[in-house]
Order: sequence, then C-alpha cells, then structure tokens
Amino acid sequence: MPEKRVIEALLDHGITHYTFCPWDFHTHLRLYAEAKKVVGDKELAKQMSNYFIDVIADTHCVRKRFTEIPELHRNLKKGTIEEVIAFLYQKIWGIDLGIPPSKMSVKGHADIVRRLARIPYLDRSRWGESIRKFARSLKPLLLEEQKQQGSKGGKGEHNPQGEDYLNHYSNEEIDQGLRDYARQTMALSEFKDVVEDFSDELKGAGYGMEGGMGRGQGSPIDADVLFYMKLAENYSIPIKKVPLEEKGSLHPHSHSPWEIGSPFQDVDIWTSFGKIMPGITQIWTKREGKGRGKMEGTPDCLIAIDSSGSMINPRKSLSYAVLGAACATNAYLQNGSKVAIYNFSDAPMGGKDILNYTDQREDIYRVLCKYFGGGTALDLEDLIPLTQGKKNLDLFIITDMKITNLEALIGFFGQIQNRVTAVHIGDNPYAARFEKAVEKRKNISIYTVKRKEDIPHIVLGRIRDYFNPTHIKKS
Repeated sequence: MPEKRVIEALLDHGITHYTFCPWDFHTHLRLYAEAKKVVGDKELAKQMSNYFIDVIADTHCVRKRFTEIPELHRNLKKGTIEEVIAFLYQKIWGIDLGIPPSKMSVKGHADIVRRLARIPYLDRSRWGESIRKFARSLKPLLLEEQKQQGSKGGKGEHNPQGEDYLNHYSNEEIDQGLRDYARQTMALSEFKDVVEDFSDELKGAGYGMEGGMGRGQGSPIDADVLFYMKLAENYSIPIKKVPLEEKGSLHPHSHSPWEIGSPFQDVDIWTSFGKIMPGITQIWTKREGKGRGKMEGTPDCLIAIDSSGSMINPRKSLSYAVLGAACATNAYLQNGSKVAIYNFSDAPMGGKDILNYTDQREDIYRVLCKYFGGGTALDLEDLIPLTQGKKNLDLFIITDMKITNLEALIGFFGQIQNRVTAVHIGDNPYAARFEKAVEKRKNISIYTVKRKEDIPHIVLGRIRDYFNPTHIKKS
C-alpha cells in the first residue's frame, strides 16, 4: 500500500478520535471503567477500550466519507484479535478485507464475530452497554493472547493504529475530563481506581494536580485530593463582597468655631462672611470617607472543618464537609484572597492540623482531606492567632455541631464582628442549640447540607437583612 494512502488512512482514523469517539477524555475514562468491570485487569481494560474505540472510529469513517481505512486493514499484519476485528469489519461494512469465513469457522471465532456484529457501535447513547458486550465477547481471546505473551516473556505487538491512552490529550483536556468524571461518578472509590490505573500515564504526560500542569514527570498524584479538587470545580458558591479599607481622603462634614491657631485652609468663607474673627469665623470639621466601588473586595477566610469520628472519612467516601469547604476555598482563591485551615477533631488533645493563610490550593486541599476520627472539641487558643490583627476576615465553619465545648464556640462567635458562615451536616439537637444561640447575630448565617445539591445554595459572607430575620437556609 503506498505510503501516501497509509498516511491518509491514519489521519482519518486519528481525526475521528477527536470528532466522534472518544471525543474527549471523560468519555475515554467512562469506556475504560466499563471495560474493567468485565475484564477485571487494568492492562486488559486499556486494550479492550482501545479496540472498541478503534472499531467505532473506523466504522464512522467508512459510513460517513471515502477513506483508505478499509485498504489499510486489508494490508495490515494481523494477529488473532486483529483477524477477528477485520472479519467483523467485513460483516458490518460489507467490504471484503481478505479474511475467508472458513478461517473464522475453523478457529471457532465465527460466533464471537456474530455477537460483535450485533452491537450498535455508532449509537453514542449506548456506548456503556455496548463496550460491556464487546468486552465479554473478546475477553477469552485477550486472555489467551495474554497467556501466550506471558509464556514468551513479551508484551506482544502494539496496535498498528496507535495506542490511544493519554498521549493524544492535552493537560487541559485531561483536567476537564477528570472534572467531568468526578461529577458524573460522584464516587470516590471509582474515581480513585481510574486515576491510579492511569497514574503512570498521567505522570508521563507531566500532569499535576494544581491546574493540570507544572509539576513535572514523576510527581505523585494523590487521587483522593484530586477527586475533591475536580468535583469542587463543578460548583460555584457566591461571596458577598465588602469594603475592605477606607479611602484615606477627608471630606468636609460639619462646622466648628474657629480659634486662634486653627488652620486657615479649613475656613468656610461662605459661612464666615469673609471674616477671620473668633465667634464669627467657622471652619470645616473633616471626616475620612468610606471606600466603596473600587475598594470593594473579598477578605481572607479562615475555614474550620470538623474531622471527628462522627464525620465521614473523606478518603473512604464522599464527604460533603470536605466538598463544601473545598467549594468555599475555590471561591475565595478565585477572588484573589487567601485561606487558612483549622482541621480539628479533639484539638486540645492534639487532634488538629493548622495551615496558615495561603493561596496554594493543593496545600489547602491536603489539609482539608486529613481525617483524625477522634472526639470533637475546638481549642480557641488556636483560633485567636489566626484572627487577631485581621479586621477584614471571613470565618467559615463546617461541622455536624456535635462539639463538646459548643458553648465556648458560641461565646467566641458572640465576641467577634467578622462575617461567619456556619454549615452543619444534617440535623441534630446540637445544631438546633447553635442556631438558637446565634439567631440574633446578623453577622452569622447558618446553612444545612444534607445532599450535595445543597452546597450551591450557600452564600459566603452573607449579612442578614434587618427586615428579614430568617437566616437558616435549609433545602
């Protein structure tokens, strides 16, 4: 086959991966995960998903345009699986690729091809079901090939059309695919399995957790942390901005009598009748203006997260507490602010981790995902250094409120004027006690999270309206 026609066929094949199947990295991961459910082995699942994706891409090309792909398959050197797939192509394309039916019958592969030919490869909505059928049919052949390769001490021949793992995806495409996959699965274990199965390829591609790039080949990927990173990126929580500082400029506010020694530039000549005389002359008393408009912004935030035994371990199951704190983290960082973390269990006994104010998202997430699993108590001595000297500071606490020294926390909140967003996981008497104690504090907003859908309803730094005292948001 002339080289030019080979290149044309390979270009058609490669372009169709971008335009039809798998289309994106998310779809690739979904197909891989479905294949692994059938074959159970990650290497076999990678091969199986690649064969399936190639069948779809080639079939789409043949159905939609003139292509050299049939001629390419007619000339390719074929192993057992390649022969079966070529015979499948003969049946579904109606094109002779040089595979005699008698050869398939002798080898006992005719039934396999008949099952494969019934799969609706071009129906995108059924790809999940289709790849499971595809994998069940080809699994015996792949296992036999794997056994033969093992006895020969080799890995066998590579797919002549290319191994479609991660080398075709940019870091941005990988990042988006992981984000979509986390949202679609909502299952930590499934996400973690897939990421760990592709860990070598991800590291080889230079993919890093922070922003999808920049950490370099060989950097370890924490699949648990990555799950919450990608999942949180699917949610958006609004922040109420505040005037962060005064403008510093003075403006005339009221009058006072002029006295000897008062500055002449402050004299109001209109009310002084043009005279400089005690008892008649008046001067302006000036005040500093309050900055709004350009001066509005987002303060830094101290996030306190409960990781006691009554909370879900975020490295074993989806934790709404960590997801909520992660969403809050993203909201503040995206507005140019910094975040500090106070992860507590039995803090007075050492069950705590403190991260000072930073804008390094990966560092923040690692502390958020730490789990202590002990009792539940805060140490207010830990919070004071994190709040002192920060006039403009938001506090975000997420807990089930089963805190042994809850009264101390209520007292602490009663002494500060900072905006506080308190989120409690589920309903219980402790949460009701907290709500009752702070119901008159307009700087404290309370939200209940029972489902992941409740998280976007949180408004960070919300100050209750004077005419609307209802502040407890429940979905």
